[in-house]
Amino acid sequence: MSTPSTHAPVAGATPYRFTRNRWRHARERLIESLLFLAALSSVAITVAIVVILVYESLGFFKHVSVWDFLTDTQWTPLFSDAHYGIMPLVAGTLVTSGVALAVAIPLGTIIAIYLSEFAPHKVREVMKPTLELLAGVPTIVYGYFALLFVTPILQYFFPELPGFNMLSAGIVMGIMIIPYVSSVSEDAMHAVPMHIREGSYAMGATRFQTALRVVTPAAASGIIAAYILGISRAVGETMVVAVAAGMQPNLTWNPTEPAATITAYIVQVALGDLPHGSLEYQSIFAAGLVLIIMTLIFNILGHWLRRRYRETY
Repeated sequence: MSTPSTHAPVAGATPYRFTRNRWRHARERLIESLLFLAALSSVAITVAIVVILVYESLGFFKHVSVWDFLTDTQWTPLFSDAHYGIMPLVAGTLVTSGVALAVAIPLGTIIAIYLSEFAPHKVREVMKPTLELLAGVPTIVYGYFALLFVTPILQYFFPELPGFNMLSAGIVMGIMIIPYVSSVSEDAMHAVPMHIREGSYAMGATRFQTALRVVTPAAASGIIAAYILGISRAVGETMVVAVAAGMQPNLTWNPTEPAATITAYIVQVALGDLPHGSLEYQSIFAAGLVLIIMTLIFNILGHWLRRRYRETY
């Protein structure tokens, strides 16, 4: 007569493997929920920033009309005869950003092409991290570098150049954002499949022709993304223009003159002793809202260009 097996399942008990599977699925659902919350947090923070800017700006626009805010050519909110025309700050922001992009886009693209198509592997592995170290330098250091080094050099060639000017600030901003442009562009070029290059070589093209006429167009969407990243970084830069550009809200499109940018004005007011809720204090939120809108326009334009070039190539 055989003895009953000690391993027979007990009636009503859940097998161990089913319990283990349930625990594993529960952990996966928990991890998915945490990942979803992490992704949602960036959207929630962006929405919260926009809501705060709009809410505070509404109090500002109760006293200043939107038309005067957009068309007045004077920005003197801290004077007794206050004017709230945003155009001088917008002009300063666009001029300094334009100078920065005129420096960063050509140099960053050339560096990206060299690192992706011509540099030996060991050189690339050394140069790319070294170049990216520029992004880790504090911006206040760049500001004093522009004021005490770049401006005297420019004054040697242009003796009438004032000590505070948008040209030196823009040049140093361009140097500062070169790593953003070159690194993202190089990654986009490096991701182009090798068989595209080999097909170009088989047709008799040189490495230079392949780099310019084949690889660069194929990576156009990533390169445009790098440009948009550089534009956003230049528009939002604060300390370089606050130190080197002079923080004088002049409506001028001449880069050799001093001016103020939107971010520099926000820093100037935020460090002052203005009472919370005053019209001057609320003006920084209206200026910040304009900055957000400008950045949004640039990103929408870049998204449209990326889609267009992605469809083309």
